[in-house]
Amino acid sequence: MKRSMYAVLAAALLTAGQNAAAQAPRELRIAYQPNPLQDASVAMMEKWGAANNVKIIKVPNSYGVYVEKMTASLTSNSNQYDVIWHNDDWGQLWSHLLEPTDDVKNMQYADRGAMSDYIFNNDKGQNTVVPMGHTFGVFFYRTDLVKEGELPKTWDDMVRISKKLQAESKVKYGYVGGMSMNNSWFSWFWAMWGNNCDILKPYFNRDNKALAKSGWETSMNDTCMRQAAEFWWDAINVHKISPKGMPAYDRNEANAVFLAGDAAFTVADSTYWATFNDPAKSKVAGKVNIAYFPIGPNAKETFAWNDIWGWAIPKSIAPEKKKLAKEMLGALMIDNQGQTEVWKKTGAPPPNKDLWAVIGKDDAYMRQLKKVVFDVPKQQHGAYYFAQWPAVHKAFSDTVIKAVTGSRQDIPKALAEGAATITNAAKQ
Repeated sequence: MKRSMYAVLAAALLTAGQNAAAQAPRELRIAYQPNPLQDASVAMMEKWGAANNVKIIKVPNSYGVYVEKMTASLTSNSNQYDVIWHNDDWGQLWSHLLEPTDDVKNMQYADRGAMSDYIFNNDKGQNTVVPMGHTFGVFFYRTDLVKEGELPKTWDDMVRISKKLQAESKVKYGYVGGMSMNNSWFSWFWAMWGNNCDILKPYFNRDNKALAKSGWETSMNDTCMRQAAEFWWDAINVHKISPKGMPAYDRNEANAVFLAGDAAFTVADSTYWATFNDPAKSKVAGKVNIAYFPIGPNAKETFAWNDIWGWAIPKSIAPEKKKLAKEMLGALMIDNQGQTEVWKKTGAPPPNKDLWAVIGKDDAYMRQLKKVVFDVPKQQHGAYYFAQWPAVHKAFSDTVIKAVTGSRQDIPKALAEGAATITNAAKQ
């Protein structure tokens, strides 16, 4: 009798446990960097989670330590995160540590041009990212200070217009942009590319075999790079159109200057469109637009770059977590309402490319992005795509910052001294 009672009790407990497990919410831990685009995308995840009995646990990380922290987590086979922010900058650094995502539903709506095979594919040719949204830098300007027909087409134009506005006490600075490590796009990179120059040779080539064949040679000793360094040195020290402390600025510090109404021009992620035009955050709200990049003396045409931010799944997590993460990311790709809301909040073209034309019918900013980014013939990817790229970027950043913070006459020497460091970083 007692055995029967025990058996009934055990069966009841087992059933109760199974029912509790079935009713308990599943969980996905999301590692990301607080940013308008990522915040909005995570909000889509939370909406999906609420509808599908999945608890979304947000784990924000500082941008300055994100790559190092995620790399440590991935290489230790940790199950700390189920979905992580992924970026083209470190696509090849992590590709072998990430779950292939070719089987995620609805990937046919992604813009494969911005997801080139050599960026996110592993050595088996498998994709390892699901797009979150398109991100690239754009040239922002103040519409209350500069008319569209008077926009700078060259570096010299930008200096001339900036000095005029400063002389008229309309702004404190003509141009402000991030310059520190991991913020190179907002000063060094756009000026370099706009002067028909690049970090490694052949210029504008992202084929690792071609770069290796050239010995990972840099452009540090080339005229185009010296011109870019001298342009920034003069902007800060001679023309004084940029803050003295700008070589140490990150994107947030530069954006703060523009938001305060203290600068006429900046380059920032296109996703800051909504922030710049938010009256609660910006003194220039409603007075901002985007234009083509000004070019340097070594160039004849402007350029644009187009990349994605995405989400990735660590290879080391449990199979059931991988399945759940893929289910969520696939659903996000066809959440047109959610993606449209992300667009409205950020100004980032959504991952579903079919939505671009729909949004553009009623949205002037989307039409302007098409004009100054998507329709520009000369397109550039914003990074290199080999595992050593973060180290190369660091070596480049150290070199050009040293050049612009020293004496002007020592710029060629500083660049030359950094050339070997950059090449050695690529070869490691």
